[in-house]
Amino acid sequence: MASLSLGGLNVSARRKSVQSRNAAVERRNLITVCRFSVKTLIDRSCFETIDDSSPEFNNFAAILEQILSHRLKGQITWFGYESPRSFWDYIRVACCKVSHNCICSIENMENVSSSRAKGRAWIRVALMEKHLSEYISAALRDFKTTRRFYEDGAIVLGEEANMLAGMLLGLNAIDFSFCLKGEGLDGNFPAVIDYTPYLKFTQSSDSISSDEEELRTLGSSGSESSTPENIGPPFIMDENSWYNKCRRVEQKYRLTLEQKGYLEELVRLRETQLAESVSQNKLLLQRIEDMDLAHKMEKEQLEYIIVELQDQL
Repeated sequence: MASLSLGGLNVSARRKSVQSRNAAVERRNLITVCRFSVKTLIDRSCFETIDDSSPEFNNFAAILEQILSHRLKGQITWFGYESPRSFWDYIRVACCKVSHNCICSIENMENVSSSRAKGRAWIRVALMEKHLSEYISAALRDFKTTRRFYEDGAIVLGEEANMLAGMLLGLNAIDFSFCLKGEGLDGNFPAVIDYTPYLKFTQSSDSISSDEEELRTLGSSGSESSTPENIGPPFIMDENSWYNKCRRVEQKYRLTLEQKGYLEELVRLRETQLAESVSQNKLLLQRIEDMDLAHKMEKEQLEYIIVELQDQL
């Protein structure tokens, strides 16, 4: 009996570790592909306007929708059943305190009825207003509401949430143009992520050399006689390997250059936010000083009145 119980504990512990590992991999995959999609959006915006027809935007919207829907709790009905929710139900509550928000406008849209369609309309409106990062940051700060809508292990409850708000900040530099009556708002079908633009296989130099050796071996085994004329192909393969190495170095350089431009834009936006915060801090300090001065004057007047009343008595 003791061995059976220990075996059951080992199985349950192993199952929990596998589940935690799968959840961590799922969160990491979604955050990584979201970072790639933001970068491709920024790159594409340098050449053309981003609208509903852009595949980069459609992929980004699908990724963000899955991130905000990750481990979203269902709604318990009166009969005890759990009905599915959309991430719009969370955004509508968590972002209601954002100044000049678009929540009421989206709720009153005539052509958008389902909750999922309203969430997709909110993503587009927030991008056109350049406030998507602000909405996400405000929602994540309301930890009580976030905990009420999401289960343990959700992306918005983990450390990845801070990364999400930071990477979305770079989208404020893009001018978006969307039609809120298009097919992209159809809430009947779930969003599907296209991972193929972000998949890239780079063959190592050791693997390339092994391929060359295999080709040499096949070529030598297929020929009936080894003559000096068969010395040419290895030299051509060496040239191809050098060409492949140069291509890889060029691709790494372009990737580094793109990342540098993205980070520079992110730093510029951060500096703008910092300057705005400093100015707001100065205004608050000035208000505090004015309130202290008014308080002191009011206190002096009250003390003077008290002294006069004491003299009269």
